Parts: sequence; structure tokens; C-alpha cells
Amino acid sequence: MKKYKVYGLGAALVDTEIKVDDQDLNAMGVDKGMMTLVDQDRQSELLQHLTGHMVKASHASGGSAGNSMIAAALFGAPTFMTCKVANDEDGAIYLADMEAAGVDHCLRNGRPEGTTGKCLVLITPDAERSMNTFLAISESLSEEQLDPPAIEDSEYLYIEGYLVTSPTGRAAAIRAREIAEAAGVKTSLSLSDPGMVEFFRDGLAEMIGGGVDLVFCNEEEALGWGQTDDMDSAIEALKAIARQFVITRGSRGALAFDGEALHEIPAHQVQAVDTNGAGDMFAGAFLYSVTRGEDFPTAGRFASLAAGKVVSRYGPRLPAEDHPALRASFFGD
Repeated sequence: MKKYKVYGLGAALVDTEIKVDDQDLNAMGVDKGMMTLVDQDRQSELLQHLTGHMVKASHASGGSAGNSMIAAALFGAPTFMTCKVANDEDGAIYLADMEAAGVDHCLRNGRPEGTTGKCLVLITPDAERSMNTFLAISESLSEEQLDPPAIEDSEYLYIEGYLVTSPTGRAAAIRAREIAEAAGVKTSLSLSDPGMVEFFRDGLAEMIGGGVDLVFCNEEEALGWGQTDDMDSAIEALKAIARQFVITRGSRGALAFDGEALHEIPAHQVQAVDTNGAGDMFAGAFLYSVTRGEDFPTAGRFASLAAGKVVSRYGPRLPAEDHPALRASFFGD
């Protein structure tokens, strides 16, 4: 039996969420609904413009794969996370959040000097999130941070597609996939963001290599990968890179391909206030479910339920104490 259900690899960021409106986004020149990489000066400029806005979730650990690993761990799946944070206050916050959730990690040998990555998450009244990310030390995540024995002792490797923007991060993702493949560990990857698919397609293809076991993406990312406006064509394009995949579609639920059949997953209907973290929760809850032996329709329904709970409140995750009750309400254990 493997020690870990999932080994995650991704950027470690500390999130700050702020409520804005479309006029604010236009005034600041922020692309709505996208993740944009910025430098520290640009992030400071945005924060100065937003002085006086209500901060809904300040100084909470974030990062896509990190959110997913925390969710899976809190539902009951042992997870491991490889990331990079600095020996600063934000790094301590990130590390404390991971450990409080029971996520094992690669940071036990200390943290280097520098600045921990930060993500400014701007939430509009339609619940859309627009992210402006300063990667800082996360940009230098490399193969050195990998823990090969932990990868080999996991059921799944989960790679965050955002790593494609960093040459060393991309190399680490490729190496992690190679280690997993050699050990018979299932490989999974998120496409992460439409911008990653549009501008870093070749790098994502390198990370995917000859194909992975499971891809997570949303509808826009799927269409972007297929370079099409037709979902059937996008599905065929995904079949060329993944043996299984899940396409989330917001209020229209999700499509889950288990390698043989395509299943329609109904959405959990809620009043959305903040979509930040919805995809991360979906992936974490889905991986938790399949590693406990559930089929794709069941895993998809639980992931949809969990993601619906996240979007109905502010912040990228649910409170830790909500996870056991949510699991019990669905699975009865």
C-alpha cells in the first residue's frame, strides 16, 4: 500500500483577495478572469490603487496544487507537496497552513532567503476571479525540490500547469512525470488557465510528454487545447494526450471521461460569490474520491458538491472542519 494518495507539484503562493468591480479592472488594466504574471512593482501598484477596498481573505496560503493537496488531505487522503517558499513571514504562513492540514512536504530542511510568492485575487460581483501573480521564489522551483521516494510511494502525481511559465519549474514537472512513469505511479496534470494553453502550449506539451493518465481542465482550456470552438473536437484532442480527463463547465457541471465512456456530471447549484479555488477544490476532491476506489461519475458528483461549497463563500478553500462533514454527507463515512 502506498504511503501517499497524491504527490502534488506546484507554485506556493500567499493569496490576498479583494472585492472590486469591472470599472476597477478596466482602470487598472487587469485582464478579467485570467491569471497574469506580474513583478513586485506592478503588484504594489495594484494594491495602492485598491486602498480602501474590503480585503476578504488576506494572508491565506494559495497556489493551485497546494489548494488541491490541502483539500484531498482534509477529506482523508494522505498527500505530499513539493513547492518553494522563502524564509519570511509569508513562507511561515504557507508552511503552517500545509502542516495544519496534514500535508507532508519538502520544506523540512529549511527555507532559503528571499521572497515568498504572492497572488492578488480580484473578485467582481459576478464571482469571477482575476489573478495577478508575483511568483518570487516560486519561479526558481526546480528538480532539487523533488522527493523521488515520495513520488514513487504515491498513487498519483498531480502537476500544476502553471509551472510551465518557469524553465526550472517545467523541468521539474517533466522529471517528476518521468519518475512516476518509471515507478508505475499514475500521472495527472491541470491545464490551469486559458492563458497557459494559449501562450505556453509547447511547454505544456513537453510536460505532458507521451501522455498522462488524467487531465483536469475547464471548458475554455479544453477548447483552447483543441484549437477549436467545438467541444466534440476538443474532447478528441484531449484523448490524444490523456487516458482520462475531466472538463469542468461551471454552472453546467462537468464532463468526465474514464477511458471508456464520457459521463455528464451535474452541477451543485449554489449562489456563487467567488470562483477562486473552485477548480482546485474540484481536482482535490476528485483525486480523493478516485483514490478511495470510486468511479468517475461518483467522484465527479462529490467534486462538484465540494467545488459548489467553495464558490458560495469567499476564499480559495473551505474551513478545515467542514471537510469531514461534507465527506460524511456524501459517502456516509
